[in-house]
Amino acid sequence: MRHTVRSFVVALLTVAATCGWATSVQAQIAWAPCGNSNDVACGHLTVQLDPSGATPGTITLAMRRHRAPVGEAREAVIALAGGPGQAAIPFAGQFAHLLGPIAATRDLIVFDQRGIGLSHPLSCHRFELSDGGPAGQEIAECAGQIGATRTDYTTAQTVADIEAIRQAGGYEKLVLYGTSYGTKVAERYAQAYPTHVGALVLDSVVPPNGPEPLQLSTFAAIPRVLRQLCAARACAHITPEPAADLARVLRRMGGGARALRGRWIDGDGRAHTLHISSNELLDVLIAGDLEPTLRAEFPAAARSAAHGDMAPFARLLHDAAERGEGGEEENPSESFDTPLYFTTSCEEELFPWNRSSSPTKRLAEARAQIKALSASRIAPFGAASVLDISDMPECAFWPYTLPTPTPVQAPLPGVPTLILSGADDLRTPTSNAREVAAQIPGSHLLIVPGVGHSVLGSDLSGCASKALQALFKPSPIKSCTGGAEILGLLRLTPLAPARLSDVQPAKGYRGLPARTLTAVALTLGDFLRQVAVRALGALVSGDIGNLISLRVGGLRAGWAGTARAGLILHDYSYVPGVTVSGKLTATEAVLHIGGPAAAHGTLRAYPRSAGGRRALSGTLGGRHVQTGHSLDAAATSAAIVRTNAQASLKLASGGSAARAGARKLAVLLERVP
Repeated sequence: MRHTVRSFVVALLTVAATCGWATSVQAQIAWAPCGNSNDVACGHLTVQLDPSGATPGTITLAMRRHRAPVGEAREAVIALAGGPGQAAIPFAGQFAHLLGPIAATRDLIVFDQRGIGLSHPLSCHRFELSDGGPAGQEIAECAGQIGATRTDYTTAQTVADIEAIRQAGGYEKLVLYGTSYGTKVAERYAQAYPTHVGALVLDSVVPPNGPEPLQLSTFAAIPRVLRQLCAARACAHITPEPAADLARVLRRMGGGARALRGRWIDGDGRAHTLHISSNELLDVLIAGDLEPTLRAEFPAAARSAAHGDMAPFARLLHDAAERGEGGEEENPSESFDTPLYFTTSCEEELFPWNRSSSPTKRLAEARAQIKALSASRIAPFGAASVLDISDMPECAFWPYTLPTPTPVQAPLPGVPTLILSGADDLRTPTSNAREVAAQIPGSHLLIVPGVGHSVLGSDLSGCASKALQALFKPSPIKSCTGGAEILGLLRLTPLAPARLSDVQPAKGYRGLPARTLTAVALTLGDFLRQVAVRALGALVSGDIGNLISLRVGGLRAGWAGTARAGLILHDYSYVPGVTVSGKLTATEAVLHIGGPAAAHGTLRAYPRSAGGRRALSGTLGGRHVQTGHSLDAAATSAAIVRTNAQASLKLASGGSAARAGARKLAVLLERVP
C-alpha cells in the first residue's frame, strides 16, 4: 500500500445512516464447516453491487466465522485487513490469535472485501502483461477493462457490506478491528452506523478522510524516527546525528537529482553495481516499518554513505528489495489485489488536480502544489520524492466518472476505543493516531516504542496485547516503556570500517597483526548478523527449509554460508583488503586470512573445554596471536541470533516447525568460536 484511501460523498453517508442500505441483504448467511476444522465455518453473503440500488447486479462476499465458545453471541468482531486490496481470509488464524480472549464471548468474522481474494477479485490483463509496475496508460486500460462498475469498489460500498453482514448475522453491535486501511473502513462504519458499534480497535491509523495525498506526515516523521533509533546512546559508536547523515547523502545526490553507485556481493561472491537514488532511500526507510532489521541497519549505512562508502547502503537496498519480492509491503502477492488497490485509491484520494483535466495537466497541477511547499516540510528530501512516494503518477491517468468526493464530517461515536501506534511507523505516523484520538471522546492512544507498522503483529513486548485485553475487562490501560521489541534484540548494525586503519588493534598486540585480528572478529560478526537477519525472517514466516543451506555475500567480496557440516567462508570480506576463508565445525575451526591489506596467516579454534569457550590462535604476519576469549564481535552476533530464534517463536506460525528451525539454528551456532 502507499497508505490508504480517500473520502466518499456525504450524500452517500446520509443514505447509509437513514436507510441502512437494507436492500443490500439478499439472504441470511449460509455457514458450513471449513475443511477439517471444527472451529471455523465458511460462509457467503450476496449483496447488491450498488448498495443504493441505482445500478442492478449483485456480488457475493466470502467469509470465515469463528464462533464464540459460550452461548449465542450478540456481538461480532469484524477484522479488517489493510490495503486497500489485501485479502483478509488468509490471515483469519492470525486475527484469532491476535485478538485472543476478546472473541471469547463474540463471534469473530473475517471477510474478503469486495473485489479481493475470494470475493469476486478484480483483474486486469494489462497488468499481467506488464514488465514493470503499473503506470500511465496501463492504469487507464485497466480501468477500461473493469468498466463502469469500478465506482462500486470504494470504501463506501465496503461500509455498506459490513452493515449487511451485521444484519444477516443477527448481531446487535459490532466490534471493529482494523489495521492500516482497515482503520479507515472501521472509522467510516462508525460514522455511518454509530449505534451499531460496540468498540473500536484501530491499529496503525489512517484518518477517516485520509491519507493526505502529499504524505506530509510521513516526511515530518522521518527525522524523529531516525533520532529515536539512536536514543539512549544506541548510536554512540555509529553517528552523532543520523538525520544529518541522511541529509548529507541527499546533498551528494544533488538534492535527489542524480543517483550514487554502490556495489553489493551476491551469494556466489560476484559483484554487482547498484544505482542508488533518493527515492530508493525513502522506500527503504518506509519498508523499515515492517522490517525491523532494515531500521537496525539504516543509521550505520547512512553514516558510511555520508562519508563516501556506499557498500553498506548497496547491500541494504538489495536485501530490502529481495525481502520485498513476492509481496507489496505488508501484503503477500497471493492475497493482494493490485487492480482493486488502484480502483479504490484513484477514485477516493483527494489529489491536487481537477479531475476533468488531462493526465499531463493533472501532473502539472500536482507538481505546482508540491513546488509551493516550504522545503522544511519535506526536508531532507526534495519535491521529486513527494510525487514519487504517492499514487499520483499512476492515478493521473485514471478515467474518472465521479466528481471529487467531499470530506466526511460526521462525528465518531464515543465508544470504547483503543488506538495503537508504532513509534517508528512512517507510513501511518503517530500524528495520524493523535488526530483520530482527538475525535473520539474517551479513547485510549497507546504509542509502542521500537515498533513500526501493524503494532499487534509486531510488538514482542506484549504491551499492545495487554492494552487490548484491558479495554474489554475493563481495566486501566498502561503505557508502554519499551522492552523486548525485535529491534532491541537485533540492535543497531555497527559502522563498517572503510579501511583497515579504521579498525582498533586487538589488545595485547601491535601493528598490522593486531588490526587484522580485530578485522577477523568483525568479519565473523558480520557473517553472523547476515545469518541473524535471514533466520529471523524464516522463523517468523515458518519458512525454515533453507536455514541449513543459505549463502550470503560479503560486504566487500567473497561469500559465506551454512551447511550441515558447519559454517563455510570463501574469501569473505567485511573490512576492505581483508579476506577470511575456511570452515567452522563442531570439533574444529580453521580460518585462512588473506587480502592485500591484511597480515596473512592461519587461525584455529579447538573444542571448548568443560564450561569454557573456544579461542582462536595461530599466526598472522609471522607473529603468534591468540584471542584471550571468544571473539567479541562474533560472540555478540551469535548471542543475538540465539535470542532472536527464541523471540521469533512468539510470532511464528506453525510452532513445531519454528521450534525445529530454532534447534537447527542452535546447532549451527555451536560451531561459532
